[in-house]
Amino acid sequence: MERTVAITGATSGIGRSVARAFVDAGAFVAVSGRDGAAVDRTVTDLNEGTTDDESGTAWGARVDVRDEFDLERFFERVAREAGPVDVVLANAAVFHGGPGDTPTDEVGYRDFDDTMRTNARGVFATIREAIPHLAADARVLVPSGSVAHESKSGMGAYAVSKAAAEAVARGFAADLDATVGVVDPGLVATDLTGKERARDPDSVAPLFVWAATDAPAEEVDGERVGLRQWKQATR
Repeated sequence: MERTVAITGATSGIGRSVARAFVDAGAFVAVSGRDGAAVDRTVTDLNEGTTDDESGTAWGARVDVRDEFDLERFFERVAREAGPVDVVLANAAVFHGGPGDTPTDEVGYRDFDDTMRTNARGVFATIREAIPHLAADARVLVPSGSVAHESKSGMGAYAVSKAAAEAVARGFAADLDATVGVVDPGLVATDLTGKERARDPDSVAPLFVWAATDAPAEEVDGERVGLRQWKQATR
């Protein structure tokens, strides 16, 4: 798989698992996150964990998606390192509070603003700054979940931000030649969502690889794809 993949929020959870899957498949994977030391550790672990000569390469940079200039520099560097970007996973997100324990009416303005700036504006900025460096048949994926379109108690600003992120993805899908879609992996055990009764991030990484590579573009562009579509297509 000779692809260039850029992932935000790649030092843990879904982002890290998807990075691992793409490196194992032979891609050049640019990982990023707010914590520079965590980015360095992730790059080292991904490169040391390669299994054979067909494995790809991990490369990384510190990026805060709240800062569009960080993202601008990141994509410029990725393009210099590996050429046009084939896949973007706009994965970086925050959750101020605990899943199920953060009533919307109790969310403070500072937490609301930071959540929206990271999870919604951050997706917008990620895609916007990636555009000049996208390959002709590039795909851009935005992770989401049922909280974006179903009322669930205690999900606070996180649910609001995910609904906004999906709208951002649909807007770019309507206006770009690139394929832009939403991927819903269901409940996954991450630092944001908690760990009880949830899937391991490694188990859903193949869903993201499929959405980025083999899924029909018309089924991804402006749409939401998830476990059901992936399992039907790959069984």
